[in-house]
Amino acid sequence: MGILLRWLGAFLLLAAIFNPTSWNYVSWARTAWADQTPLVVFLGLILAVLAMVYLVATLRSIGLLGALVIVAIFAAGLWVLIDWGLIGLDNSALNTWLAILALSLILGIGMSWSILRQRLSGQQTTDEVDG
Repeated sequence: MGILLRWLGAFLLLAAIFNPTSWNYVSWARTAWADQTPLVVFLGLILAVLAMVYLVATLRSIGLLGALVIVAIFAAGLWVLIDWGLIGLDNSALNTWLAILALSLILGIGMSWSILRQRLSGQQTTDEVDG
């Protein structure tokens, strides 16, 4: 359940920052910048910190290579769906949601990697501390 919640958190965070609807931070910030600059900056910084938490945890746990492998798996799956005619590339909103899904899966897996590795291998993961 914790893994699902971490992925859902990543999905909601990315969708809050940007999505193809008008209900996202980027669209709101563009229209509100002139009237509400301090609030736009404040909320932007909060979203940036939350995104950095996910990104740093992901890069520390699975690394850039692991993230690229997940991207490659997702891209291959999309290729199969496109080849079977189940989805097309002409719908930009769908493509944006698929990109948000892919990125959230990378961040969710990165946040949950030590839990997944422990469950699969039975080995505990600890951080190395220089002393």
